[in-house]
Amino acid sequence: MYSHLPSFLPIRLVAAFVVFGLVGLLGAAECGWEWCACKRDLGRELLENGSGSNTGPKYAPDREIDVLHLKLDITPDFKRRSVSGVSTLSFSPIAKPVNQLRLNAIDLAVTEVESSVEIEDWEVGKEAITITFKNAIAPTDEGWVRVTYSAEPKNGWYYRTEAMGYPEGDDHFFTQGEPERHQHWFPGYDYPNERFTSEVICHVPKGMVALSNGALVGESTEDGVSTFHWKQEKEHVNYLISVVGGYFEKLTDQYGDLDLAFYTPPSEFAEAPNSFRDTTRILKFFEKETGHSYPWAKYDNVCVTDFIAGGMENTSITTLTTGTLFSEASENIRSSHRLDAHEAAHQWFGDLVTCKDWSHLWLNEGFATYYTHLYEEEKSGRDSMNYNLYRDAERVLGTSDTKPIVWRGYKDPMEQFDYRAYPKGGWVLHMLRSQLGADLYRDCIREYLERNQFKTVVTADLVSVFEELSGQSWDRHFDQWVFHGGTPKLKVSYTWDQKRKQAKVGLEQTQKVGGDVMLFHLDVPIRFVDEAGGVHEVKANLQKTAEDFFFELPVKPKIVRIDPDYTILATVDFKPANPLLYAQLENPDDMMGRLFAAKLLGGRKDKASAEKLAARLKEDPFYGVRIESAKALAKTHTPEALDHLIALRDQEDARVRQEVVRSIGKFYDQKARQSLSESVKNEQNPDIVTEAVAALGKFPGEEARESILHALGRDSYRQAVAASAVKAIRAQADPELLTPLTERLEGDQGGFLTRDFGAALDAMAYLARDEEEAVRSEVRNFIAGYVNSPKDRLRPMAIRALGTLEDPRAIAVLKTFTEAGDTESPEYKAADGAIRSLSGEKKQADEVKDLRKKFLELQSNLRKLEGKVETMGKQGVGNAESKESSKESSDEAED
Repeated sequence: MYSHLPSFLPIRLVAAFVVFGLVGLLGAAECGWEWCACKRDLGRELLENGSGSNTGPKYAPDREIDVLHLKLDITPDFKRRSVSGVSTLSFSPIAKPVNQLRLNAIDLAVTEVESSVEIEDWEVGKEAITITFKNAIAPTDEGWVRVTYSAEPKNGWYYRTEAMGYPEGDDHFFTQGEPERHQHWFPGYDYPNERFTSEVICHVPKGMVALSNGALVGESTEDGVSTFHWKQEKEHVNYLISVVGGYFEKLTDQYGDLDLAFYTPPSEFAEAPNSFRDTTRILKFFEKETGHSYPWAKYDNVCVTDFIAGGMENTSITTLTTGTLFSEASENIRSSHRLDAHEAAHQWFGDLVTCKDWSHLWLNEGFATYYTHLYEEEKSGRDSMNYNLYRDAERVLGTSDTKPIVWRGYKDPMEQFDYRAYPKGGWVLHMLRSQLGADLYRDCIREYLERNQFKTVVTADLVSVFEELSGQSWDRHFDQWVFHGGTPKLKVSYTWDQKRKQAKVGLEQTQKVGGDVMLFHLDVPIRFVDEAGGVHEVKANLQKTAEDFFFELPVKPKIVRIDPDYTILATVDFKPANPLLYAQLENPDDMMGRLFAAKLLGGRKDKASAEKLAARLKEDPFYGVRIESAKALAKTHTPEALDHLIALRDQEDARVRQEVVRSIGKFYDQKARQSLSESVKNEQNPDIVTEAVAALGKFPGEEARESILHALGRDSYRQAVAASAVKAIRAQADPELLTPLTERLEGDQGGFLTRDFGAALDAMAYLARDEEEAVRSEVRNFIAGYVNSPKDRLRPMAIRALGTLEDPRAIAVLKTFTEAGDTESPEYKAADGAIRSLSGEKKQADEVKDLRKKFLELQSNLRKLEGKVETMGKQGVGNAESKESSKESSDEAED
């Protein structure tokens, strides 16, 4: 690596170059460069793009103009998968005369630019259209520009057609603007710190429908073309513009005077009623909870195929993945009400009031997340809300990342769409509500919406309302939870002094403090429950790293609960003695206490603990505690624990039944195999069968194989059971299963979800990788048939599968993508990775090992050189300069 260093460099500079280069590389490797692969929505693409490197803080751009109105007149071309249109932007300069106007636009073919004033010149660049006016437009004037263009969007606008491999009669398209994707299909101001009204005129083939924001103000059909004219008369931001068109079937409903509609592709329509049964109740609850009526002209939900997210809260028209649809066979395992509530909450938080820039994204996503939990409480009770908060907390507390919620160091805005904006942001609001009380919190939110409706906001706008209405200072709260990162880790100790009738509770913060993480100031609620049922509530005001707190009580407590109402986002390390723990496990009034007690018992190998967990699994009144008890038994991993799980497999609640089967699948035991096979044979719920089938993959033998092959041929909604059989087949790693797998894929390609079919291609490759040339050739040709699939999500998966095949003859096919020149495309990245794998290029870990070796060799050589120079000095050879150089070299080598 360093063989080309100039020979004239001083030895100490060479050493410094190597030392700091290695420290940087080795440190990054050991800390892990793949952190962003675990983020909620970032995924593989951002990791491959190298996002995460800080190129400087990000701020909202200057607003030279006030955008007043955007009008789009567009025509999609389903055959060419393109769009043509005319975009008219009305605006007024804000403070200074405007000589030039820059519109965000990527890869648009512009044929004409017009304006209300004379244009001197216009130029189409890589990322913008720049329009130069002959005379500047004054701040008091209004102007407009009109751009006629066409595009073949790679982003922001997506087609799903029969020609692309989707079901016949389902042809449709949809747009997705967040964070800054609309510039790929129309020119405009593509950042959230500007609000304006909009309208969309869309022309589609007769028989199709075109949907957009706001109210439908016109509809006509002429010469086989239907035109739909939509107007959004209240201001919103650019990324919330939506256009969806194609063949859809429609459900309708009414909430007061508000029209509700639910659209799905025709092939999915039978399942639509299951997913939208809560919408009217959700809207009613949010109006009551926020104190503000639903703010838009209508509310539509549109399900689209292979959506790039779960849902998108476009103003008055939410786009959802068809993955939210489910069949009755799933019982209560699947529900759309949380996704429905999340996107509906955005109509207030994110649409009515919008974050000014992406660093304050939590003001959109944290609110939507938390108000989904509040609806859960309305729908199913406080225990259900707390259980969902618990699952969110597990995601937050399980990360070692310490970036703050408000963070400007991102390279790509998508880096903000992670646990910080969603579950942690929701927990910030939950902690506020817990401290203020529900009524005062509700008053604050009502005022926040009233002051900021139809505006863009930053966190300070929220803080100012809380401080004004509560009279309290919230600087510390937001500083430690929002503007700094990390979470508190509390180690708790407890002792009882019988003579003094005194409880001693020790609290220690063990999180690493410094950098982004503060020492937290916390009011920690503690509850003592005595044998007679007496309850004593106290608080420990923790302000130091470690403090002891003393509480006088009338009698010795039988239960000690830290944060009993679940109001602090913290890792609590408290292992009470068995009598306290067992009493907590059986307390009927404290669901979260029972849940945490069950977790603490998980992993204990004694029979008594397993029996207590089995009792919770059998009889606890809350399904979440039964689920956590099953998980704890799986963690215990003893023969007795497995016996309990098998004995309690037939749970009435499908959610618990699914977790029991999943937990059984974590054992490698013949009893487990037999139980899983029975589930595959007898279980009717496909979501539970998938767990059993996938777990069978690790078991050898004919019985397991029969169950897997039975599942491979079983029809289910979206072929979920067959997809789980594919996972099991891959785990079996038996080439004899290649034939039935191939036959299944050849017989029903369209029945699988795109991601599942792509996984099946990879499984084929994995099974064939060590087979004879004829078999590998056949599999290679089968997979290669999908590398140019019109399904954009399938192409990179097929390309990666060729890498899995480990057949060098696939390199020629792969090079057609790497030589195409588009280094940012998913296909290029997939092909590049596959070629590297097939070419035997060293992985990063190997490179690091080599660098370490070279570093040690260089260090050894430096020491030898130091010895020679020192010897020369003692012999009187050389001058003072060489002696000084020797000393510096010696110092550097020692460092």
